[in-house]
Amino acid sequence: MTIKALAFDAYGTIFDVHSVIARCEEFFPGRGNALSQLWRTKQLEYTWLRSLMGAYEDFWQITEAGLTFACESLGLQLTGDKRSRLMDAYLHLIPYPDVAPALKHLQHLPLAILSNGAPRMLHDVVENANLSADFKHLLSVDSVKIFKPHASVYQLAPDTFGVAAEEIGFVSSNGWDIAGAAHFGFCTFWINRGKQPIDRLGSQPFRVVATLHDVADALKKMS
Repeated sequence: MTIKALAFDAYGTIFDVHSVIARCEEFFPGRGNALSQLWRTKQLEYTWLRSLMGAYEDFWQITEAGLTFACESLGLQLTGDKRSRLMDAYLHLIPYPDVAPALKHLQHLPLAILSNGAPRMLHDVVENANLSADFKHLLSVDSVKIFKPHASVYQLAPDTFGVAAEEIGFVSSNGWDIAGAAHFGFCTFWINRGKQPIDRLGSQPFRVVATLHDVADALKKMS
C-alpha cells in the first residue's frame, strides 16, 4: 500500500474543541465543562440530523444552534455578547500539542484538512493557530452541502489530490468519522485520544494510534 496524500479531520483531531471550556467557565463559573460537552454533542447531532433531513445549514450556523440549545438546556443566560465571544472561541481553538511537530515530519506528502467546518471557520482557525503553511488544501463540506460521514464529502479528497481513495491516508480522532472514511475506501488512522472502543459500524481502522507522531511512524514503516 502506497500513501500519496493525507487528509485530516479538524475538530477533535487537529484542534481541541474543548479548549472553549476556559471561555465557557469565564461566563458560567462551575458550568464550563458541562456546557462545552453538551455544545459539542448537539453540534454533531445537528450535522447528522440535517443531513438526513436534507436541510443543510453551514457549520457556523449549526455550531451557534448547538450553543443556544446547550445554554437553554442548562439554564444559562446567553446574552448577545456572550454568544459572540463563545462563537469567536471556535475560531481560536488550540491545536493538540502533538500537531505542529508531527505535521513537520509529514511535509513530504500533500496535506489537506477535510472537515465539516465552514470555509471561513477553517481558514480562521488554521491561520490563528499558525498552521496555514502546513496544509495545501482546506476542504469543506460546504461545497457538497451535506456533512460527514456522507460519501460525497470524502470524495472531495480524491478529486482534489487526483489520486485513488486507497492511496489517501485519512486521520481522525472521531470513531464514526473513521468508520465512514474506511467504508469509503481511505487508508484510515484513528487517533484514539479518548481510549474508546471501535464503533460497531462494519468498518475497521487501518491503524489505531495514540498521537499524530504515531501516524508519521506508521507511514515510515509502510514506505
